Amino acid sequence: MTIHVLNGFSKRLPWPPYRKIGAVCSLAETNDGLLLVDTGLGLGDYHNPSRMMRDFMAVMHAVRDPEIAIVRQLTRLGYQPADVRHIVLTHLHLDHAGGLPDFPHATVHLFQREYEAWKRPRKLLEIPYDKSHFAHGPRWQLHRLEGERWYDFDAVRIAGIQPEVWLVPLAGHTSGHCGVAIETETGWLFQVGDAVPANLQFDWFSVLLYRPTIGAQVPRLKAFAASHPEVRMVAGHMGLDFFEKEKTP
Repeated sequence: MTIHVLNGFSKRLPWPPYRKIGAVCSLAETNDGLLLVDTGLGLGDYHNPSRMMRDFMAVMHAVRDPEIAIVRQLTRLGYQPADVRHIVLTHLHLDHAGGLPDFPHATVHLFQREYEAWKRPRKLLEIPYDKSHFAHGPRWQLHRLEGERWYDFDAVRIAGIQPEVWLVPLAGHTSGHCGVAIETETGWLFQVGDAVPANLQFDWFSVLLYRPTIGAQVPRLKAFAASHPEVRMVAGHMGLDFFEKEKTP
């Protein structure tokens, strides 16, 4: 089984330390085709961006190169867009779900509460949902908690997929924000999205800086990472050097 950790969107944070970061998108081979966790930006965001996306790119000093789009990257890896049968989203923000239109036939797995937040936003960070990303009518498969647990987290296993894939609710950034855990040959890849600071910076300054936007999950996730070395945790945004190392054979 192969998992590729890819950069789906490059930007420079507009606040100190002005770090250049990318958006983590994981591409995994499964028993039912490819599974993609988050999409980054899509081709339409580069070629015909919405007003919201244009403003977002300007504020975030985005790299405006359509070759970064995951649909282009996976073809360079030897796959075809139709090979992506499942997309699992941490949340619906424009920099995590922008590539949905590039995979119109994929089943899109989402926590029910995040779908509701998109339909009826109740907080400031539930506004950055770009309706152009959903205009094609995604094939939603919505998930609710049913009493299952992944480690000590309430979680939802995505049925029928091997290796195991779990949605792990981590509310805070948005009401329905989730991490996604994928079983690997050596343990787990745990993509926690925007529940932690960019680049897994757990120092007090980063946590304080990001607390208004990421919520209160950081202490629990930091402790979990320290006590479970078999779980490889990645943030929703990592430094560009992280992705360069991922390319190293």
